[in-house]
Amino acid sequence: MSNNSYGKVFTISTFGESHGPGIGVVIDGCPAGLELDTEQIRTEMQRRKPGQSRLTTQRKEEDEIQILSGVFEGKTTGTPLCIFIPNENQKPKDYAHIAETFRPSHADYTYQSKYGIRDYRGGGRSSARETAARVAAGAVARQILATAGIKIQAYVQQVGYIKVEKTYQELNLEQTESNDVRCPDPDIALQMEALIDTVRKEKDTIGGLVRCVCSGVPVGLGEPVFDKLHAELGKAMLSINAVKGFQIGSGFSSLGMRGSEHNDEFYTDNGVIHTRTNHSGGVQGGISNGEDIYFDVAFKPVATIMQDQNSVDADGNPVIVEGKGRHDPCVLPRAVPIVEAMAALVLVDFWLRNRMTKL
Repeated sequence: MSNNSYGKVFTISTFGESHGPGIGVVIDGCPAGLELDTEQIRTEMQRRKPGQSRLTTQRKEEDEIQILSGVFEGKTTGTPLCIFIPNENQKPKDYAHIAETFRPSHADYTYQSKYGIRDYRGGGRSSARETAARVAAGAVARQILATAGIKIQAYVQQVGYIKVEKTYQELNLEQTESNDVRCPDPDIALQMEALIDTVRKEKDTIGGLVRCVCSGVPVGLGEPVFDKLHAELGKAMLSINAVKGFQIGSGFSSLGMRGSEHNDEFYTDNGVIHTRTNHSGGVQGGISNGEDIYFDVAFKPVATIMQDQNSVDADGNPVIVEGKGRHDPCVLPRAVPIVEAMAALVLVDFWLRNRMTKL
């Protein structure tokens, strides 16, 4: 299996399986001399870890990190930085019943067809457990971006039919962590939590939308023609498990607008050029324009449900797949730090590329 790496200057390679000894990431290209805050990495891991509330899977993983290389006396050395995350709560027997069958809407059939072999223990490499390694790498990237004044904040915008109608400017994003669903609108958060509880009790799952806002991004990040900033953000988000859609700025709502409504007019304030509106989502011509970058990421309902489903086995015979194991009724609350991590990995890579283009 190839393509387990992402980035061109700040490069990450993740490894490990859901129910193996552990998972991890090797970061290549991290600048030397960064005072690495390991507690900040642990904080991000706690935001993503399973079992953190009744709204998430009850698999218990502390997601403690072990830094194996790339740091000396608290600072990065510029050599490959390896972070290992042990799996402490493996239960491969929970998946014995699907060893020879294909779960609907999972990667079982496609992995088996492509490679002739698959790790059926929670999906192995295709499991969302792999995203813990991304969050660890993203936490390092965020510390680099913070030195440039770049901040990334995501929150749950929608669960099922329940949606935050306010713009992100009208919300206090510092309230995102004040509830289990990670929605900065307290009233809407209560409705979302009630819906997820109902879905969980009905042994089903539900999807929704995460909005991400990147502020303090300087003008000039992005490499046209094929490495446009919004294209890389889209690729990064669509590489996350269960993601089915991505839109930036006005996105699909721009279909009903005219150019005279949609164009972002320029003006100057104290010698700095800004746009009066931000339908572009902070990116024009594939390059950041200095305004907030904001985008939405759509997550499907989790494919594993606690209900029996029709499927086939490896020989094509009809079977019933039983709903077993520990799974999220809604992935949205734990997806917030994953979206932030992938945004950080995209932005830090472009930021470091920009440093190399100018003397």
